Amino acid sequence: MPIKHAIWKVGAAPAPLITTSLLNEQQLEDMIVAAPQILSSEWMLIGRQEQTGLGGRIDLLAIAPDASLVLIELKRNRTPREIVAQALDYASWVEQLTADKIVQIYQRFSNGGSLGDAFRLRFGAELDEETLNASHQIILVAAELDNSTERILTYLNARDIAINVLFFQVFQHGPEQFLSRAWLIDPGETQANVVTTTKVKGEKEPWNGEFYVSFGDTTSRSWEDAVRYGFISAGGGSWYSQTLKLLSPGDRVWVKIPKTGYVGVGVVKEAVQAVNDFKVETPEGERPCLDVLQHADQYQQRAHDPEKAEYFVKVDWLDTVPAREAVNEVGLFGNQNTVCQPSTPKWRHTVERLKTYFPNWNHHE
Repeated sequence: MPIKHAIWKVGAAPAPLITTSLLNEQQLEDMIVAAPQILSSEWMLIGRQEQTGLGGRIDLLAIAPDASLVLIELKRNRTPREIVAQALDYASWVEQLTADKIVQIYQRFSNGGSLGDAFRLRFGAELDEETLNASHQIILVAAELDNSTERILTYLNARDIAINVLFFQVFQHGPEQFLSRAWLIDPGETQANVVTTTKVKGEKEPWNGEFYVSFGDTTSRSWEDAVRYGFISAGGGSWYSQTLKLLSPGDRVWVKIPKTGYVGVGVVKEAVQAVNDFKVETPEGERPCLDVLQHADQYQQRAHDPEKAEYFVKVDWLDTVPAREAVNEVGLFGNQNTVCQPSTPKWRHTVERLKTYFPNWNHHE
């Protein structure tokens, strides 16, 4: 069902703001370039109005923290089925972009800037050419969506095609205009589809039911705490935390600390919880996590910001090792996403290898 927006002025006599429209798509594009967080605070724009060679230009191109690409098509008015077809056509062009072509796109966008330097500054990590554009997603930005188009998008997502719609609506209040937004599909689901379709030498196989977890950023997250109190967590941005929603009680997770190695396997006990709601068991009984965790002060500062707050998933650990004894060998799977469901032979190989290092992996069964 198409999404409808409304904003009401608060008061004794609530009154709805009048809906209006932007002058043209250029105005919307300019706004997004000036404030990319309108789309996502976790993406970095790298291209604009790039000629595809397919008879058109893509509106915007962005890159995510895992070096996957985001194709963004803007449509100020109604979005018919033909726009979806056009976006899929452009996505076929994006999929074939090589590292040197992407670097050139960013140079044109930034007037000669270095993509590697910008990526490092933005995400605090080195840009790995091997993972650059290993996958991509499609984002349509539109004011409306007809029922037929919505059915098509639902069908594509059910088959692991990462495509989503960001609805926007413009409201008038006196001389000022306000922009609201809403996603058709939870961005975490689309992000999960991006990982599922990651290219690994063209190979793909059914997902083996085992979840990969990246336990990142040791400056704001303690593996000792995670083992002691039974949890995994992520935060600092919705791109990092939203994939925790993929986990349900009973799911088995294999946890890797980036640049360190695999440190544990466990079973999910409860669905994701925000930092303000999460409690842990201590010798003195159950206590709020903000009272006991090593990085509680950092979490407290972001606790009331839903986008940047820390989120937790309770885990019953089956087997763990200290970070200094992490399992790290050539050929094991790795990814920047906090949680993903890899569908590559490399992930199957990784799980088979990890079972030899963590012999209690199925102890709960």
